[in-house]
Amino acid sequence: MAEAATTGRAISLLLYTGALLGVNFPLGKLAAEAGMPPLMWAMVVSAGAVGLMIPALVVQKRFVVPRGQMLRYTAVSGLVTFAAVNGLVFLLIPHVGAGYAGLMFALSPVATLGVTALAGLKTPPRLGVIGIGFGLAGAVVVALTRSGTGGAEGVIWPLLAFAIPVILALGNVYRTLDWPEGAHPAALAVWSHVFALLALAGFQVALTGDLPLHHLRDAPLAVMGQALAAGLTFPAFFALQKAGGPVLLSQIGYVAAAVGLATGTLLLGETYAPLTWAGAAVIAVGIGLTIRAQVAPRPDVSRAETAASRCPA
Repeated sequence: MAEAATTGRAISLLLYTGALLGVNFPLGKLAAEAGMPPLMWAMVVSAGAVGLMIPALVVQKRFVVPRGQMLRYTAVSGLVTFAAVNGLVFLLIPHVGAGYAGLMFALSPVATLGVTALAGLKTPPRLGVIGIGFGLAGAVVVALTRSGTGGAEGVIWPLLAFAIPVILALGNVYRTLDWPEGAHPAALAVWSHVFALLALAGFQVALTGDLPLHHLRDAPLAVMGQALAAGLTFPAFFALQKAGGPVLLSQIGYVAAAVGLATGTLLLGETYAPLTWAGAAVIAVGIGLTIRAQVAPRPDVSRAETAASRCPA
C-alpha cells in the first residue's frame, strides 16, 4: 500500500513538474521576441524560484545555510542543471523554436538511461537499448528537418541542442548519487538556484560588461509568468528526484515536450515539416520502448542458481 502511494505521488509530481517546465518554452520565445538577452531570461527563472521559495522556507522554519556536502551538492546542481541548461535553452529558442527545444527534453530519459548504465546504477535490458536507438534516430531526423535550408549555421543550432539532454542526464544522475542525507528538497532547490543565479549573472557581466535589468520591463507579463512558474516548479522537481530517482525524473521531458510543442504550434504559430513530425513520432516510439523496458518484470534468479554461482568449481 505504501509503495503504491509513493508511486502515485511520484507520477503526480511527474505530470505537474513536466507541465510547468513545458511552459518555459513559449514564455522564452515571447521574451526573445521582446529583445530579452538569453542569459537575463535564464536569470528570471532562478530569481523567480529563489524569490518564491525562500519566504516559504522561512515560514516553515526549514531555511538553512548549506555546508559541507549540501554546499557541494547545491553548487554543482545549480551550475549544471539550471545555469547551463536554462542558459542554453533560451539561447537556442530564437534559432530553433520553442517546440523543438521542448523536443530535446524528450531525449533526456534516453540519455539518463545511458548515463545510469555507465554509472552502474541501472543496466537497460535489450528493449531499453532498442528504445534508446529509436529515440536518437528520431531526434536526428527532427534536427535535420528543422534546420531547413539555412546552410551550415542552420544545422549548427539544432545539433547544438543535443547538449540539452546530455547535460540533463548528467545532472539527474549526480543529484541521485550525491543527495545529502536529511536535506529537504525545497532547501536544495532554493540554494541550487542561488548558485545558478550567481553563475548566470557573472557570465552575463563577463560577456557583455553589463547586467541589463532594464530589459525586464520589455516583457513584464512574461517575466511574472516565468517567475511564478519557476517558483512552483522546482520544489516539486527535487521532491520528484527523491521519490522517483533519476530515470523517472528524466521523464518530465515527455510532458514538457508535449506542452512545448503544442503551445508552440497552437499559440505561437510555429510550423513544422511532415518529416519533423515523423521524427517526433519515432522519438515517441523510442520513449514507449524505454518505458516498457522499465516496467517489464525482470527474470528472477533462483536461490539455488545464486548459491551455485558462489560455490568454487
